[in-house]
Amino acid sequence: MEVDYSSTVDEKIPLCEESAKLGNLTEAVETLLSLEKLTRTAADMHSTAKLLVAIVKICYEAKDFTALNENIVLLTKRRGQLKQAVTKMIQEAYTYVDLISDMDVKLKLIDTLITVTSGKIYVEIERARLTRTLAGIREQQGNITEAANVLQELQVETFGSMEKTEKVEFILEQMRLCLAKKDYIRTSIISKKINTRFFTNKENVDDLKLKYYRQMIELNEQDGAYLEMCKHFRAIYDTKKVQDSVADKHMALKCVVLCIVLAPYDNEQADLIHRIKSEKALEDIPIYSELLKLFTTSEIMRWQHLCSTYEQALRDGSKDEPCTPMFIRNTTLGDGRWSDLKHRVVEHVCEYSILTKWSLVDSAVYHLLFRCLNAK
Repeated sequence: MEVDYSSTVDEKIPLCEESAKLGNLTEAVETLLSLEKLTRTAADMHSTAKLLVAIVKICYEAKDFTALNENIVLLTKRRGQLKQAVTKMIQEAYTYVDLISDMDVKLKLIDTLITVTSGKIYVEIERARLTRTLAGIREQQGNITEAANVLQELQVETFGSMEKTEKVEFILEQMRLCLAKKDYIRTSIISKKINTRFFTNKENVDDLKLKYYRQMIELNEQDGAYLEMCKHFRAIYDTKKVQDSVADKHMALKCVVLCIVLAPYDNEQADLIHRIKSEKALEDIPIYSELLKLFTTSEIMRWQHLCSTYEQALRDGSKDEPCTPMFIRNTTLGDGRWSDLKHRVVEHVCEYSILTKWSLVDSAVYHLLFRCLNAK
């Protein structure tokens, strides 16, 4: 039978708050707990929610964090507890996490809240946010592995009550932490949870789009997947936020050119390199435009000539025309990519020889060409 206890609750809560401020916390909490039993059995959700919030509030204001944690656990376990009331209480207690300066106390409250929200769909968002906060704390403490493991426990893609944008933010954070601990296989698995159509169908998500594609580039560069990197840089280049900045636009396009040049020849690469070649903005970066033409023109190319003409611009740049991070000197990735560029020059020469019907280039001739083109 439903009974409205709102008037009684509105009368008792201020009295108990005053009593708690005078040092009678235990007595005040007991009074509210007795009243909570009446409102809960009478299915008075509104009054029950107000009582649950009031109990955790007076415990927090009294700085009795032990009582706070104990009452949160007690109230969520009470028989027939109303879900909406528990949600209100968890939301109130969640606000205290950022207000508590003592790290041990903060971690204890987070642990309590995560424990009581486990398996409860109606507070899945609060549980997710608490877990993200805990992961952030672990990362600040220098424990990247634990931070990543904590956050990976969340399967936010299954949360029906969470907004799509927040889901993407969580998944991107999971990717970032996996990359930080160099778990590239798990990063690849997690990345598939994001549908890239989200970035085209949703407004004001440029920052999320850029974060996603930069993380995908970081993932793909580990195994030299240049064609995929080119596609990711192309997506960055097409982003409105990047298009609005001349410097960012040119830098993204430079990376697009270098990645497609580094990508091994196949039908998809050949098609994409010609589409990139038609990009009008290449006129603003002539060095990269000329480099692209070398790989789209059926002519013999010499490695020595490429180095003397383009190495300075590609690896060092200038004040007016900064270089990309692709070929940074004295780095494993930078030097490795420069070596890959040599192979691409050889590949281009071999492809040209076949197209012009000189002869069928076998493996021995390929290596001979490689030695000749690398000779200095």
